[in-house]
Amino acid sequence: MNQININHPIIQAPMLGVTTPEMVNAANAAGCLGSLPLGDYNYKQSVELIQKCKEITSQNFAVNIFIYDIPEITEDLKIKYDKVKSRLQDLSADLGFNTNFPDINAARPAHYHERIQAVLDENIKILSFTFGNLDDHSIETLKNQNVTLIGTCTNEAEANILIEKDIDMICVQGIEAGGHRGSFQPDKISKIGGFSLLQNIRKLSDKPLIYAGGINDKNSVLAAKTIGADFVQMGTALLCSKESALTPIQKQRLQQIEENEIILIKSFSGRYARGLKNKFTEIFENSDFVLPFPYQNQLTHHFRQIAKEQNYNDFLNLWCGQSYKNLSFNSTSEILSQMI
Repeated sequence: MNQININHPIIQAPMLGVTTPEMVNAANAAGCLGSLPLGDYNYKQSVELIQKCKEITSQNFAVNIFIYDIPEITEDLKIKYDKVKSRLQDLSADLGFNTNFPDINAARPAHYHERIQAVLDENIKILSFTFGNLDDHSIETLKNQNVTLIGTCTNEAEANILIEKDIDMICVQGIEAGGHRGSFQPDKISKIGGFSLLQNIRKLSDKPLIYAGGINDKNSVLAAKTIGADFVQMGTALLCSKESALTPIQKQRLQQIEENEIILIKSFSGRYARGLKNKFTEIFENSDFVLPFPYQNQLTHHFRQIAKEQNYNDFLNLWCGQSYKNLSFNSTSEILSQMI
């Protein structure tokens, strides 16, 4: 029915750490679009995950990547990195974690061009991206290979950049959405409500718009489409699904959320993301122990992995949007089918 050739106007959100190839397959099986997150993986990691997804679904799926400028490693950054690393080492010792923290050079991730090459080599035909816009050469190369491009915006200025560069589709991320803000500037947060932003961007362009933020039932799908969305993207509604990579303890925690627990958090990754506050955020949020993205994200990664393995919810990130009620444990296919 459209550029992305799906039966229903619903896209499964690419949630790094939550989305699995099995979730992508289940979304496709429901006639929706599955989305595989690669984040800032290197070429080899990206290819391996794409191929794993291909093994279990015969349908097209989207791949999502992070787009951002990696801060240069200055002497000041090295000093602060070691300071944050030392604080995390002390916390790990207190908790009994056997944690290995990378040095700053090892924490520098692969450039997004590696992920684009993986997309091209694996013949992926739908690429979504967040945190910025692609460079002109990448846009031209991808379009020449008939790859549909989906950019993410959180305000009108970002939307205009995507429109001017002729990005095929635009994902409008409302303030309600869980996980990382798709802002081009990591330290700035657009305060406009999602539906207002959607209506404003609809007046800017006739490009296909995907709305993300607070979509959790048929009524919210209908509301978004009524005011200008061509598609909706759902993430929080799938957090407790059968195919989610979250642990049973994490899923149980999501069933017990109180409204005031959901906040914007910077201390896990160095970029603002909507999720649940806990003991880790009490210690690190608004402190001197937060590095710029992606260094904070890389430095805390292994610590969070061990916290997850040992079911220490108070010391790992648990992203969640503002529409968090009655999360289902059913399969992704069942959950999405109920939205149609």
